Amino acid sequence: MPELNVSFTPSLKRPVLIAAFRGWNDGGQGASLGAAYLAKQWNAARFAEIEPESFFDFQSVRPHVSLVDGETRRVDWPDNGFFHASIPGAGRDAVLLLGIEPNLRWRTFSGLVLELAQDLGVEMVVTFGSLLADVPHTRPAPVTAAATDSELVAELGLEASRYEGPTGIVGILHDQCREAGIASVSLWAAVPHYVSLAPSPRAALALVRRFGELMHIDVDLDELEHAAEEYAEQVSEAVSTDAETQAYVEELEQRVDALASEGDLPSGESLAAELSRFLREREEQDEGPEGPAV
Repeated sequence: MPELNVSFTPSLKRPVLIAAFRGWNDGGQGASLGAAYLAKQWNAARFAEIEPESFFDFQSVRPHVSLVDGETRRVDWPDNGFFHASIPGAGRDAVLLLGIEPNLRWRTFSGLVLELAQDLGVEMVVTFGSLLADVPHTRPAPVTAAATDSELVAELGLEASRYEGPTGIVGILHDQCREAGIASVSLWAAVPHYVSLAPSPRAALALVRRFGELMHIDVDLDELEHAAEEYAEQVSEAVSTDAETQAYVEELEQRVDALASEGDLPSGESLAAELSRFLREREEQDEGPEGPAV
C-alpha cells in the first residue's frame, strides 16, 4: 500500500501550500479551524491523502467508529488530506493540508509532504499553529509570522525565527523545506490559556487575516468574525461567574491596552518565548506518569 495516495494531480498556478495539524501545534484548535475555514471559503476539493498506518500509534490516536444511516458501522482513521482550490482574485492556487500530527516517522511523513509539494510546483509553504499564552479573550489574538530565510524575512516583513526548544511536526516540515529550498513561513496565534479546551475562532481569525496580509489577498472573514464575537461573549459570561478569574482577565486586558497605547505590541520574540513555555509544558504533560496525552 503506498503511503501517499494521489487520486489525481490538479493543474495549479503558482500554488502556496497551507498546512495545519490538530494536536500538539493546535492550542484551542486555532490552527486547524483557520485552515479549515480557508478550505470552506475556497470550496477546496480533496485530491490526495497520507495513509495513517505507518505514522500513528492507534492506542494514542484511536480510530473512531460511527454509524452510517443508523445501521452500517464505519471506521474513521486519523486523516491527513490534501485539498486544492483557486484563491479568488489572487491569480494563484492553494493546496491545503488538513491533518493530525503523526506519532511516528516524522522525517518520512514530512518528506511525503515535500515530495508532493515539489511535484505540484508549490512556491511557498505556510503553516498555522496556535499556542496557549497569557492573553485575554476580549482582545484580538496576537500573531507572530516567522521565517528562517533572511531574504523572505526582509521581503515580507517577518520576524527572523530564533526559537529554540521542543518542536512539533510543523518544525520538522519547515526544516525539510529549508533543505529542499522551498520558502516557508510559520504563523502562530496566541490563545488564552484559561479557556484552552474551547475552540478559538478568535485565534483562527487572526491567523487567516495575517495570512491574507502576507499573500496580499482578500479573504471573506464575515463568518469567522461573527464566530469570534460569539466566542468572546460566551467566554465573558463564563468568566463572570468566578471573581478571581474575572480579576485575572481584567489584569491581562490592562496589560495589553497599556502596551497598545505605547505602540509596543507583543513582538515575535515575546510570542516565541510564550511558545517555548507552552511546548515545554506540553512535553512535560506528555511524559507524565499517566502516559502520553491524547
